[in-house]
Amino acid sequence: MVRDPFADDDSPALEDVLDALDDEDCRAIVSALDEPMTASEISDESGVPLSTTYRKLEQLTEASLLYEGVELRPDGQHASRYAIGFEDVVISLDEERAFEVDISRRPRTPDERLENLWSEVRKET
Repeated sequence: MVRDPFADDDSPALEDVLDALDDEDCRAIVSALDEPMTASEISDESGVPLSTTYRKLEQLTEASLLYEGVELRPDGQHASRYAIGFEDVVISLDEERAFEVDISRRPRTPDERLENLWSEVRKET
């Protein structure tokens, strides 16, 4: 098995996932994402105002439910694009009867991994 070096191995905090899933705007955004989209496209598709969309995209990304990539454009005006980052979210009890969250993900395509890499580079510059 080949390990995806760009995969997120850390599980998000249970509270972050539950807060995102409990938020009506976050659920509308997840429902609108059939394919990777920019924040503006997501706002148009979901009906969530653009300023709120940015905050909810950050919340969903922090909860590891979305991932952010970068669309590279020939004119140099790159744009962030967001895509669904999970297939299933499972809340369960561990041996000590504490809640834990497990997020199963589909493997990312090479294009998605490259977008994510560029997104991380942009955050550092």
